Amino acid sequence: MLDVDSTLIDQEVIDELAKIAGLGEQVSEITSRAMAGELDFENALRQRVRLLKGHSKEMLTQVRAKITLTHGAEELISTLHSLGVKVGIVSGGFEEVIAPLAGELKLDFFRANRLAIDNGVITGEVSGRIIGRHEKAEALRDFAKDSGVDISQTVAVGDGANDIEMIKSAGLGIAFCAKAVLRSEASVAIDVRDLRQVLDYFI
Repeated sequence: MLDVDSTLIDQEVIDELAKIAGLGEQVSEITSRAMAGELDFENALRQRVRLLKGHSKEMLTQVRAKITLTHGAEELISTLHSLGVKVGIVSGGFEEVIAPLAGELKLDFFRANRLAIDNGVITGEVSGRIIGRHEKAEALRDFAKDSGVDISQTVAVGDGANDIEMIKSAGLGIAFCAKAVLRSEASVAIDVRDLRQVLDYFI
């Protein structure tokens, strides 16, 4: 299973929304500290989302148009599918951006946060349960169960503190261009920003 922001795609969705809202520097600083494990992810996410209050949901469409996949992402997914491996993504970002991406990539499952939106306006709240570090590990377990495989047969790829429990729960945890806090917990580390490098552990 792949983490999304900064692993599968080259952007942090919340940071891209903040740039459009004119809050880029303020929000990216919080994001950076949360990924490094200096801030509690859930509180940091709520703090950043509150800053988006009152902005139009059309920002989400603009962000979707700006998303670029990490080099090698499509080849990784297509090759894994050809080998009979199911591929999923879990994101601390937002379903409104992630769901279309998951569809385009023909992914087998995904899970992400949802922004609360009222009459086309972002309310500044997250709708439902926040996908934090515990929830990412839970998502991996759920995806494994749905796929009929033991957790020991799973591979998880991530880059920040929020991915630690998922990485540790997987049979193989890969730190991809990751923060030091995650690298120390992963089975292996990849420092080249090319997701095709992950295939070395399957083929």
